Amino acid sequence: MRALLALWLVCAMLAFPAFAQQPAPVVEGTIDLRSADAAPADWLSPLPPAEGWTPVELVDTWDGRWPQHDGVVWYRLHWNQQNADQPVGLLIDYVSSAYALYVNGSVVYRDDRLVEPLSRAWIRPQYFLLDKPLLRQGENTLWVRVSGLAAYQSGLGTVTVGAPALVQARQRQGEFWRYDMQLFGQSVGLVFGGLFLILWLLRRKDTYYGWYVLCTLFWSLYSCNFVAYSPWPFDNTDAWEAVNAAAYAAAAVTFSIFLLRYAGHRWPRIERTLLALCVLLGIAAMAWPIWVGHHRAIAFVFGCSTYYVAVFGFVGYSLRRRRTDGYVLAASLLIPLLVSAHDMLLFFGVIHDQTYLMTVTSPLTVIGMGFALAYRFAAAMRRAENFAAELQREVDVATRQLTETLGREHHLALNNARIGERLNLVRDLHDGFGGSLVAAISALEHPQRPTEPARIVATLKELRDDLRLIIDTTTHEQDIDLAGLIAPLRHRWSDRFEAVAIESSWTLEGVDGVRLGAMRVLELLRFLQEALTNVLKHSGASQVHVSVRCVGESLAVDVRDDGRGFDAGSTVPYGAGLPSLHARAGRLGATLQLTTSPGKGTRLNFDAPLPQNA
Repeated sequence: MRALLALWLVCAMLAFPAFAQQPAPVVEGTIDLRSADAAPADWLSPLPPAEGWTPVELVDTWDGRWPQHDGVVWYRLHWNQQNADQPVGLLIDYVSSAYALYVNGSVVYRDDRLVEPLSRAWIRPQYFLLDKPLLRQGENTLWVRVSGLAAYQSGLGTVTVGAPALVQARQRQGEFWRYDMQLFGQSVGLVFGGLFLILWLLRRKDTYYGWYVLCTLFWSLYSCNFVAYSPWPFDNTDAWEAVNAAAYAAAAVTFSIFLLRYAGHRWPRIERTLLALCVLLGIAAMAWPIWVGHHRAIAFVFGCSTYYVAVFGFVGYSLRRRRTDGYVLAASLLIPLLVSAHDMLLFFGVIHDQTYLMTVTSPLTVIGMGFALAYRFAAAMRRAENFAAELQREVDVATRQLTETLGREHHLALNNARIGERLNLVRDLHDGFGGSLVAAISALEHPQRPTEPARIVATLKELRDDLRLIIDTTTHEQDIDLAGLIAPLRHRWSDRFEAVAIESSWTLEGVDGVRLGAMRVLELLRFLQEALTNVLKHSGASQVHVSVRCVGESLAVDVRDDGRGFDAGSTVPYGAGLPSLHARAGRLGATLQLTTSPGKGTRLNFDAPLPQNA
């Protein structure tokens, strides 16, 4: 299969240029005018000169005959028309650069600009339909006034007259190869250049994408030479040709660096040298367009030789590496390589033709690049799929191991949590209820004065409330939210404050559905109990306000009274209660803020973070 593919590529490479440059066959019913007389004239010549006529063969360029002549050359052609009653088609296959056309002394066509900046109608063959009264029975004379510069192969191509349908068919065929295919090749190159630009922006490390984008840009500038009708934005042909030659050299150099990068090599010194030469050539084209334009052959030889060396080097690299994408890309480069040889021979006047084929065959390189890109992408996808499959196997094994480990850790965590809850409950019973009980027993066993029943009842109530607080926060933990746990505390303390003529108000906001967990709720309720106890015992207040709000991810607690207050530097009014309040706020993950002064009441507040599952 590979041998058949190679044989097919070789045949295509040999056949395509030969086919593309074949002149259109002479068809019965048409006449090719290949002999003419030529005479030079100045830029503003309105009429053919009376003398100085020289017989020439078409295709004719006057740079060899009049090498220093920049201006006008008149061409005179004759043909015999047997029947003037029938219209005849006229095909001007090639003219460089601008021209006017006269039949039997009458104007048939005239370019917009016959002086600098010259029109560029030569990019496509032109068809005219001649009829009476322009035609004459017998001999007819065709005058072609060509304006051009000797440095740029100015002259006249073949002229065809004959049956309109046949002549127009030849015109369409020539236009297809010389104009439509040029546009097609340029469009395909720009599309792939845009694709490679996107790939380069996504993968900056693959620099060969970026170099191909630069090559496409410069090649598109060069290709404008075959599709542009005027030298705009320049005001003369010299500047256009100079910049065009610089663009060709830059395209060849950037394409060579692209091949080098694609092969995985870097030659910094050679690359910098080539790029520096391109920059100097571009500067020279803008600064001295006449000199560069007249010596544009230097730029084309430089670019073409660089291109040849790069292509042959890449072919050798592909043969050594023996990779399918390298084979295809190398094969797609060989046809344009042979076609470029045709174009260089045409450029230097070794062969006479009107069609430059390099741009026409550039899509072959694009096709090769597309295949190489797709091949590399497919190979990368295969590697990614294999890696993903291997990774999935490893992940499955790790997942099973992690599941087993987490299961064991979860079981241990549950046991530790149960033990911790029990220890906390025991500690709280010891520190809270137990301490109060011991104090009550001590007071009853060693009374310093006769014990009043009211005092005993008050002590027992305190013990009951302390026990209730523990029971409320350790039973039905998953069923009761924060609002339900605060409600009993609020009820008890509202009755207490009412009994001593202290007006109390409570603000509960966002606490419905919030579950802090048994230990955190116990800390919060003990904080509130201790703060309210201090208000009741020490503040002498007439009003007290309690606020518990859950806002966002924060629990805000605020207890304030309008009592006597105290000096914040002294803890005597609160005894050991103030450090306990600080400790409980700390266990909730907050820092207690104390605001007080003598005669101005007291405020205790903090903001604690809510647990994630609250």
